[in-house]
Amino acid sequence: MITRWNSECLKCMTNKFLCDYPESASEPERMEYIRRLFGILSSVKPEESSPVVMDDILKLQKEMFGISTDFTEIKQTFNKLMLEQEVRIAADINSSDHPMKRAIQYVMTGNYIDFGVLEVDNDKLFELLGGADEQIIDERAFSELYADLKNAKKLAFLTDNCGEIVLDKLLIKAIQSEFPDLHVDIIVRGMPAVNDATMEDAIQTGLTEIAPVTGNGTSIAGTYLPKISEEASQIIHSADLLISKGQGNFESLQGCGLNIYYIFLCKCILFTKRFHKKLYEGILINEKNLPH
Repeated sequence: MITRWNSECLKCMTNKFLCDYPESASEPERMEYIRRLFGILSSVKPEESSPVVMDDILKLQKEMFGISTDFTEIKQTFNKLMLEQEVRIAADINSSDHPMKRAIQYVMTGNYIDFGVLEVDNDKLFELLGGADEQIIDERAFSELYADLKNAKKLAFLTDNCGEIVLDKLLIKAIQSEFPDLHVDIIVRGMPAVNDATMEDAIQTGLTEIAPVTGNGTSIAGTYLPKISEEASQIIHSADLLISKGQGNFESLQGCGLNIYYIFLCKCILFTKRFHKKLYEGILINEKNLPH
């Protein structure tokens, strides 16, 4: 039995959503919301994860209060912000001793753009990007990734948030340059999911110009295999390896047994403890080497 749900995630979800109702809500409405929220939280299956649970809670809020935050403007803003940095970052990647490795360092730092977990601060974002070359990449994980890419015919790249997909694009281009015969498929969210990248973001950032892009058919801020579309599932299961971006994808995929290389930034205490990292330090790790 795969176990992804845990007490730390339960506490986090409770703290985040317990009083997350409109000020105008009546007392009976508040009590009904809280009862139904606890109903969701008490019935989570072990194999489910925070992104799956959050999707259920957001649907509850929309049903009861009509709450449905539109992140379109924020997403477009951060896509544009990162597109303005693309030429400079691409030049740094291409001039480095190992472009693919430098691109991974940028991809790690870009995972900071996560409105589902953080209060994203532009100054902090640029600070992290400015120190991208200081992100430590596990040499064993990188060597294994490089070897798998060299021997692969198909790669599935699972994106995460808006803005950072510009950096994903630069990593994919570095991979394509190193392995020109490799077929790459890119997967985005199938429907709006907080500030996660969808097809609209892929088009805005030029991701659709470098490889085929497919929506995964869900509004979950992750990749929960039992609920994604048949098309996305076929791409994932036919790939020789996957690169999975972000905490949401990691939370919903960990333990699935596929040949996945996870890349993300540690943005909560649970992750810093599990991977023995400091806050805002990056991770590159293969599914088979995950710590319990």
